[in-house]
Amino acid sequence: MYKHDIKDLIITGARRSGKSVFLSQIINNFFKKYYYVNFEDERLASFDLKDFNGLYEVCIELFGKTETFFLDEVQNVDGWERWVRRMYDNDFKFFITGSNARLLSKELATLLTGRHIQFTIFPFSFREYLCFHNVNFEKQDLYLTEKRAIIRKHFSNYLREGGFPEYVKYKKIEILQEYFNDIIQKDIVERYKIKNIKQIKELARFLITNTGNLTSYNQLKKLVEIKSVNTVINYFEYLENGYLLFKIPYFSYSLKKQIVNPFKTYAIDVGLRNSIGFKFSKDFGRIYETVVAVELKRKNKKIYYWKNRQQEEVDFVLKKGNRIEQLIQVCYNIEDINVKKRKIRALTKAGEELRCKNLLVITEDYEATEKLKGNKIKYIPLWKWLLESA
Repeated sequence: MYKHDIKDLIITGARRSGKSVFLSQIINNFFKKYYYVNFEDERLASFDLKDFNGLYEVCIELFGKTETFFLDEVQNVDGWERWVRRMYDNDFKFFITGSNARLLSKELATLLTGRHIQFTIFPFSFREYLCFHNVNFEKQDLYLTEKRAIIRKHFSNYLREGGFPEYVKYKKIEILQEYFNDIIQKDIVERYKIKNIKQIKELARFLITNTGNLTSYNQLKKLVEIKSVNTVINYFEYLENGYLLFKIPYFSYSLKKQIVNPFKTYAIDVGLRNSIGFKFSKDFGRIYETVVAVELKRKNKKIYYWKNRQQEEVDFVLKKGNRIEQLIQVCYNIEDINVKKRKIRALTKAGEELRCKNLLVITEDYEATEKLKGNKIKYIPLWKWLLESA
């Protein structure tokens, strides 16, 4: 498919999430003749737009002529897309990776018109984590005691380790700390010429530590002691573009209300959160919520949170087109009757207001279907939801 049907492929995602490995799999499976350039190579540190033509000439000299380019971490070269567009118009094929969300911008999509696809690679999902550990299963295995026990054991590890492949393999906390520092330094500080490195690091640590919390730019300005709200907005955008975190807005049919209300932020990976947060906290409620948020993001769902004037809240509102597809509450400690009542009350109120009957509660262990005031509510353990929804 890639070789014959797709003009261009643009892959983005966090550093070390597997983009280069995926690129090598495409090469090994589909191509014998190609040019591969890794712009993270220190020999290309001073490479800029005017050097592309010279690079192409060297490639022809060394490897002969071909029309297929693999450009790894190309975001390091300002203006790269103009050269790609020119070559693209001459029937060259490009496979591009980058650690910056701007590679998927509307402006770039307009520039690279034609047959191309673009997607984001995330750290391992739970299903991928199991595959990495050679745990294979069929759907019916989820109901077998022995298989469930094995899966649950790995799930506990997944909540602690997250899904960055190298860390999952070697289990050295320094790996995740190095990822964090590299993203801040290489993808943000150097790219955007940030002078106050300490400030943006503190902001990143605060947001990742407090994954799943409501916040606002004004609140962050005061907490991290940044002078300008505009600086906070810019810093947040840089952190988002670097795939350290993402935000989900308040649900409203009014765009103005979405903007003026607080938003929720989530770390891109729970292992990263556990390793670089101000302190390691076994706040499983927030960890569960973050895993759900990342999984929904991985599936490219349009997600919001819901909150009413009584401060009752629903964790996730899934919108598809003009309709509400599903409402999801994450309730780790559902055995606490007061917590359950509060969560279900908010869920049913949101369901009535948004006219949505697809109500889901994600739990630690509890699984059932209950009826309440004409509403059917499904309860499912997180580990099972992750596998069934994959």
